[in-house]
Order: sequence, then structure tokens, then C-alpha cells
Amino acid sequence: MRALQLERLDGPEGLKLVDVPEPEAGDQVLIDVVAAGVSFPDLLLTKGQYQMKPPLPFVPGVEVAGVVRSAPAGAGVKAGDRVMAFMMLGGWADVVAAPPGMTFRIPEGWSFEAAAGTVMNYHTAHFALHRRGRLKSGETVLVHGAAGGVGTATIQVARGAGARVLAVVSSEDKAEVARTAGADKAFLSTGDWVSQVKEATGGRGVDVVMDPVGGDIFDLSLKCLAPEGRLLVVGFAGGRIPEVKVNRLLLKNVDVVGVAWGAFVMQEPSLTAEIAKGLAELSDKGFVEPVVGQVFPLEQAAQALRELDSRKATGKVVLRVRQG
Repeated sequence: MRALQLERLDGPEGLKLVDVPEPEAGDQVLIDVVAAGVSFPDLLLTKGQYQMKPPLPFVPGVEVAGVVRSAPAGAGVKAGDRVMAFMMLGGWADVVAAPPGMTFRIPEGWSFEAAAGTVMNYHTAHFALHRRGRLKSGETVLVHGAAGGVGTATIQVARGAGARVLAVVSSEDKAEVARTAGADKAFLSTGDWVSQVKEATGGRGVDVVMDPVGGDIFDLSLKCLAPEGRLLVVGFAGGRIPEVKVNRLLLKNVDVVGVAWGAFVMQEPSLTAEIAKGLAELSDKGFVEPVVGQVFPLEQAAQALRELDSRKATGKVVLRVRQG
């Protein structure tokens, strides 16, 4: 089968389309892949900058959507089902073997492209807001990187929880993407968004900040928190890992909360089914509608990664592996 293999830690340029043997099913769900998500962990993996450092060569790709070829007993899906799945590696290939507990049916009416960007982003958003952020109906959430895959997912999950959502983005085009995803207001990161957030909340600040960017965004976000607010640390797309003087947390009665969905579900796998149920309910109510950005053919994955790296991407960037 075809697979995109990373042969050198040179970023996107280290990828090569190769022929490799199909995976053995074993106790996994064997999936004929139609579309695969392109994520920030994929980009970091190609540079050797992710916390997991698999030996070369390996096939990147953390999430896929396709059709089940075979499934073990008790998997919850069966041959012929349209499914989406999460896996740490191996998704950028014609066929994958995915964990049964991380494989879910695609809701009616969704495209394979939409499903390919769902599991990681929406499970992360739900875990961040509910399990770690203790979000309550009526609270206000501030979302950074709000036009990207995680950002648009967070907007929708927050809206589904009854929250008001403010978005911070880098351009007016991205502001429109965030508003379309459900944000009540969108502010440009190039402007004085801290003052705008304060004004939009009557000077009180926000209850929850979703921050996948880090760096200066993190520092400024602390100024936006209301009393007992929670700043959710999801990643460092901006490149700098910030530090915080804990006296600022004490004086303002605020929390800085770490969010690592992937690591947590390895320790507590039962959480996956719980989150999947919550997301299915939000989908039924019309809150969860994945925002698909650019779609590239499998062989152009390097260009897809460059779109992420340049911060040009909106919605979820997806690879088309075969016609569904």
C-alpha cells in the first residue's frame, strides 16, 4: 500500500511516498482510509520537536476517516461502517489499524473530510473545557487560534455548553471563520485585544481562556481572567513556552491548568467513551459541525504541513487518500 514516510527530521521535506506492507489487523480495527487529518503534532513530529520521538522511518498521521474492512468482536463498529479514528502514528496511508476504543462511527451527513479532523480536536476541546476547565453555562470563554481546527472545535463545544465565546485571531479573514463557527465576537491579535476583551465583559474578564499558542499570548491572557478564572494551557504553537510568576495567580485567585488529552486517556481510557457520548449529543443538537479548511491529495502532505507552519491555515487541514 501507499504510505507517506518520514525519512529525515527535516520538517515537511523529510517526507517520502513509499510502498509498505499493509498492517496486520490483530485486535485492532482495520480501516481503508479515505481522508486523514493534518495536525500540529504531525508538524512537530517531522521536526523531531514532539514529546514522542519514534525511530525513523515512520508514517505520521494521528487521525483518519474511512471504511472499516474488519473489526474485532466487541469493537462497537463492524465491516462496512463509515468511521473516524485517532492513532498516534500511521494515519497517512491507504490502510490503518486503529484502536477499537478510539474508533467511532461518523454521524449521518458528515463527509469523510469533516470526520478526519474531528476526534483529536473535539475530544481535546471537550476535555479541556469540561474536565479541566470546569466550564459552566453562562460563563465566558476566550479562544486563541480560534480559526484553526482546535479553535473552531472549542468555539462549538463551548457554545454547546451554554457559554459566551470571544475569539482572538490574526486576520480579518480568520475572524470571519471564527464568527461562522459560532464566536460571539472576534478580535485581532495585532490590536489591543486585551482592552477589547475587558470592554466586552464589562471590565470583569473571562472565566476560561483556551490557549494553544503560548508565548506572549499566555502572558497577556492572564490579564484577561475574571476572579476564579482558568487559563487552559493546550500547546505552544507560537514557539515559546511561557513562565508565570505564581504571585499573580495568588493575587487574582486564578488557575493555570494543563491540558494533555492524549496523555490522560492513556491513563483513563474510559473517558474516551464519555466524551464521545457528549459530543454525539452536541452533534445531534447542531453544535458540532467540523470546519474543513484546505484539502490536499496525500502526496502533497508536505505542502499541507507548510500551511500549518506558516499559520495560514483555517479550519482543519485534511489529506484526501482515496475517493470515498
